[in-house]
Amino acid sequence: MDSLDAFALDALDHLEAEALRRGLKPTERTGGADVVRGGRRLISFSCNDYLGLAQDSRVKAAAIAAVERYGSGAAASRLVTGDYPLIGALEARLAAHKGKAAALVFGSGYLANVAIPPALTGTRDLILVDDLSHACILAGAKLSGARTIRFRHNDVRHLADLLKAERAGVRRCLIVTERVFSMDGDRAPLEAMGELARRHDAWLMVDDAHGLGLIEDGASAPLEMGTLSKSLGSYGGYLAASRPVIELLKSRARSFVYTTALPPASAGAALAALDILEHEPERRARPLMLARRFARAAGLPVPESSIVPLIVGEAERALALSTALEADGFLVVAIRPPTVPPGGARLRFSFSAAHAEADVDRLAQAVVRLLEPVA
Repeated sequence: MDSLDAFALDALDHLEAEALRRGLKPTERTGGADVVRGGRRLISFSCNDYLGLAQDSRVKAAAIAAVERYGSGAAASRLVTGDYPLIGALEARLAAHKGKAAALVFGSGYLANVAIPPALTGTRDLILVDDLSHACILAGAKLSGARTIRFRHNDVRHLADLLKAERAGVRRCLIVTERVFSMDGDRAPLEAMGELARRHDAWLMVDDAHGLGLIEDGASAPLEMGTLSKSLGSYGGYLAASRPVIELLKSRARSFVYTTALPPASAGAALAALDILEHEPERRARPLMLARRFARAAGLPVPESSIVPLIVGEAERALALSTALEADGFLVVAIRPPTVPPGGARLRFSFSAAHAEADVDRLAQAVVRLLEPVA
């Protein structure tokens, strides 16, 4: 055995011992919230298809039409040969939806977040980032070379203290947070953070991946990043901002400049999904309603979004609960470190407009039963 395989096997053994090894399980989404895994039909409460649009016939038809007209791929970076008409139309629609002058589409939300901080900051600058921000935000901050400090989660006072102590000594300052946090489902205090940013001449960037079309009330930030892969049921990422900022990123965002453009099917699907999102307000309200229905029945705190965490502590406990729920017909994946902090393993319930109330109620009953103390 060579040293590379020996290293990999040893690392896998350590992950297995800590219940942190990941594996892929073939899963077929069959419509609505249903999936098939291992030959069994399950109701998924793990997908981020919040509006159920990934399976919507109108969205699928738009994706097919885009392929028929523009082909299966963009062939190159948009700066070379890849700027087909649909993608410009999508950017215009995203900008209008977010109330910005312009937008730029990326190959994924991860690619957007690793590109934006380095395009706007450098070694003489400061980035202040919420402690529970997504891994791609932290990666982008690191790639920028700027000094990066993590402030306590949603702690405006700590952020204010850091700005008071650190802002004067740097050229530029970027503050990064999420509108809805992906693992806890809570919301950032954006109005207070925006006021702090203005007071200290800092730039506020908000990751709206889990809020687009669902939780968009409150303050808007100068830099509104998001994804096409969740509430829009497609794939890709974007930044909505002022026209000068977007023009700058076309030259400086490396994961835009050096990456093949988004496939036409993804752009076509996202455009159709935006139409539905903007014209069906009852669909947008349904995920939060169902999340609160579940939390009330399961005896959990009132959620702020369509994401409801059940923190159980150890990875083994989260895996055992996930397995038990799967036996009851529900897919609820265990979330373990490093996705969440040590001791913070959990079940993450994600609610969609595609879920039926009866299934939500059955899920709550199953959770209550599993959490009852053994007599």
